[in-house]
Amino acid sequence: MANLSTEFLGIQSPNPFWLASAPPTDKAYNIDRAFSAGWGGAVWKTLGEDPAPANVCSRYSAHRDTHGRILGINNIELISDRPLQINLDEIKQTKKNWPDRALLVSLMVPCEEECWQRILNQVEATGCDGVELNFGCPHGMPELGMGAAVGQVPELITQVTRWCKQHTRLPVIVKLTPNVADIVQTASAAMAGGADAVSLINTINSITGINLDTMVGYPAVGNRYTSGGYCGEAVKPIALNMVGQLARHDATAKLTVSAIGGITTWRDAAEYLSLGATTLQVCTAVMLNGFKIVDDLVDGLSRWMDQKGYQTLSEFRGAAVASLTDWNKLDLTYKSIAHIDQSLCIQCGRCFAACEDTEHQAIAVQAADDGKERVFEVIAEECVGCNLCQITCPVEGCVTMVGSAGSGTRL
Repeated sequence: MANLSTEFLGIQSPNPFWLASAPPTDKAYNIDRAFSAGWGGAVWKTLGEDPAPANVCSRYSAHRDTHGRILGINNIELISDRPLQINLDEIKQTKKNWPDRALLVSLMVPCEEECWQRILNQVEATGCDGVELNFGCPHGMPELGMGAAVGQVPELITQVTRWCKQHTRLPVIVKLTPNVADIVQTASAAMAGGADAVSLINTINSITGINLDTMVGYPAVGNRYTSGGYCGEAVKPIALNMVGQLARHDATAKLTVSAIGGITTWRDAAEYLSLGATTLQVCTAVMLNGFKIVDDLVDGLSRWMDQKGYQTLSEFRGAAVASLTDWNKLDLTYKSIAHIDQSLCIQCGRCFAACEDTEHQAIAVQAADDGKERVFEVIAEECVGCNLCQITCPVEGCVTMVGSAGSGTRL
């Protein structure tokens, strides 16, 4: 059986699956249950100074596909609204109860050195394993000069990170906001301040929808609404890209990364690991499905590693980085052509409609003489290998792309 044990900045955990700083990590009761379920670590929900902020009702809204399935969640919840000392006492006891699990604490206080020094001293006394600086929340706290207001200014990232490194012996992880034009720039700013690692991504600015009866967006707070932070499966491609860009850029390639963003299945986890991540933080999937999903994550990743012959995570960590490149370095002479397996085709015609009405008209429909009503066939000389027919086909394996090596010509 594959070994999923993980070391992150010297912090040991039995597996790479950690709960991200969020509502599921706001108290000992939750984290005790999560660790009992098998999670390898957790980042305690962001602590701030007393008095704790007041949250609003309501706080969450969802973005769904046309069948009603949730693709992502928007939230306008703030950092912990529990008194600081209660959180500190529970963190201390939780670490005593679970010495084999990673327990980090997320922090956010005003951009004043004495504020950071004060809370770092209090948090370090709990015996936790590290701190994560929350420079990403896009709602509520930026209006007070914190969260994304810091994460979008490289100079502030460097300054606050440097203060933290000076005032604690704990590993310092900087949580990055995706609401920037260049993630490499903000990650480099964290490195300049001495960050031991980065975690990404935090939530994305969003409005999930508008109630067309009331003309108020979601989540509604009375008759008002505001932009919130978007998370869940829908943000995975954005987060995966940002992790990949850090891994392939010379300035940030050596950064230790804790990946966050739409991790729902073991396959998501394997993809982030293949782009160099060391640990995997999960939130939305737990909020929607509960702590027990860790069983599927651990079991699925273990089974896949066994099939591939990987005994440890490090054997494939970063394996997909080398093939990630710029567009102008792709082979312009590489060709691929769609192939339809007629034995699997259900004659739905989605491939034909997509190809015919998009651009290429490379699929022909003909009357069948074998009992089927119609047959769809690829016109090889017209096919440009765009993959759209394969993407729209509802039958796995029915449409495949057959490639042939080119001469390697590039721009």
